Amino acid sequence: MRPLQGVRVLDLSSVIFGPLASQVLADYGAEVVKIEPPKGDSTRHTGPAAEPGMAAMFLGSNRSKKSVALDLKQPAAQKALQALIGTADVFMHSMRPQKLAGLGLAPEALRARHPRLVYASLLGFLPGPYAGRPAYDDVIQGMSGLADLMDQQSGEARYLPTIAADKTCGHVAAHAILAALWQRERTGQGAFVEVPMFESMVGFNLVEHFYGQHFEPPRSVPGYPRVLAPWRRPYRTSDGLVAMMPYTDLHWQRFFAEVGAPQHASDPRFTDIAARTAHIAELLELASGYVVRQTTAHWLAACERLEIPAAPVARLDELRSDEHLAAIGFFEEVQDPAMGTVRFPGVGVRFDGRRPPVAMPPRLGEHTRALLAEAGLDAPQIQALVDQGAAIVPQPKN
Repeated sequence: MRPLQGVRVLDLSSVIFGPLASQVLADYGAEVVKIEPPKGDSTRHTGPAAEPGMAAMFLGSNRSKKSVALDLKQPAAQKALQALIGTADVFMHSMRPQKLAGLGLAPEALRARHPRLVYASLLGFLPGPYAGRPAYDDVIQGMSGLADLMDQQSGEARYLPTIAADKTCGHVAAHAILAALWQRERTGQGAFVEVPMFESMVGFNLVEHFYGQHFEPPRSVPGYPRVLAPWRRPYRTSDGLVAMMPYTDLHWQRFFAEVGAPQHASDPRFTDIAARTAHIAELLELASGYVVRQTTAHWLAACERLEIPAAPVARLDELRSDEHLAAIGFFEEVQDPAMGTVRFPGVGVRFDGRRPPVAMPPRLGEHTRALLAEAGLDAPQIQALVDQGAAIVPQPKN
């Protein structure tokens, strides 16, 4: 029994933001039904694939779900979706608000018909001057200050080489939906949850970078100096790299003693965390000059002895063979009759000592017939939807 066993989620979102949120819910045991257009989520066609419509980007954020494919431009498909909503605990979408009323999906209407429904709207922006604008990861990274942080650290405005806004906001959406479900358990009433990318990422970035702006008048410009220092990066050793982080007073005292320069520990710029924060660029540049004189193995051994946090710098292609991940069975393999062995990063959390298992992402429309029948449509009604192209089911293989 997983924590969300018995909860049904209808997910009308696409790409990564919403699908990652619903994948978290699926990992925790919810039955997640992905509602897709006739051609499917665009990620079905992004990246390498072993069969059409099951590309790598789709596999990464749609495991353990079901798929119903509907052409919501057709009234018959809209009516079928309404039947499915009647069976759901959560309805979530990433459509712009302007489109919802025409599809019969406006929050006021759905919540009036289904008072216990948790309705989650995954948006670019809350109502305000930016409301209704399209929002993509690159756009939100630029608007929320991430590109500026890169500029301040490196001298060049860049996006992080990961879809940080989509993934971060996906996790925000998952925990917001969980909070609404818990509220429903106490009150019996559903909720209207709005999860905006822009506001969520501004809050995420300003956890540390609001800094002196917390005060009136401000006590500094925005930006946490320690993480903005250009020298904050893996230390280069004589034969590679090491992720090493002396942090406390004792760490730095031990480090400088180890390199034969104990006088730096009493330098007024470095004696405590406040002073080190103010002079972090000088400190990291100084430390880098010492680290580069020895090998990576030397520093890993020294840091273990000195109780200074340190680790090797892993390449992406080394993670599958990481000894810790291998020992806990983090990467899971699923045997698919058509695709053979398909590998997934597993769920990172455990419940009562067990990590939830993962299952294959669905083929487009794989569950259309079964779930429409469960929602009350009879076989002739479902076949009529299929015949007119309002519902999509997998085509039989020759």
